[in-house]
Amino acid sequence: MSRHRDILLVDGYNIIGAWPDLERLKEVGLEEARDRLLDLLADYQGFTGMQIYVIFDAHQVPGLGASYHQHQLTVLYTKEKETADECIERLVVELTRRGRNIYVATSDLVEQHVAFGKGALRVSARELLINIEQNQKAINTKVKSENTNKRNSLDDIVSLDVWSRLEKMRRGE
Repeated sequence: MSRHRDILLVDGYNIIGAWPDLERLKEVGLEEARDRLLDLLADYQGFTGMQIYVIFDAHQVPGLGASYHQHQLTVLYTKEKETADECIERLVVELTRRGRNIYVATSDLVEQHVAFGKGALRVSARELLINIEQNQKAINTKVKSENTNKRNSLDDIVSLDVWSRLEKMRRGE
């Protein structure tokens, strides 16, 4: 049996309100805070290989809800009269499959308990932020070590004969 990708369901507005940087950015504009959250989660998805769904509460907005992909993330706006919590609960049931873990990222304690009761694993907003920060550090460390190991990329592709001629030119010979 092939293993299915783990899934992370993120309560978008709950996370924005729980992360200090996004909360400050929300004062500038909600769209900026949403975009920054999606950027961070896209990097996290790329690093972890998880499939991430970000759910934004649109229960006060008339309409059928919307779904689109951004940075390989699935972004959902809830249907009319549907809360993000209800949408997350529905997705947990729909996406549950053997060999796959489903995580729900929210700091809403009631939602954590309901999701846990339906078989999902809980991730607090703080835990998710710590995981993202640790992944960013790991990426930066890897990039730095790859850059320091390659002293001069021309060493590998320029022949000794060409180096000699270049050195003569540098000396004006």
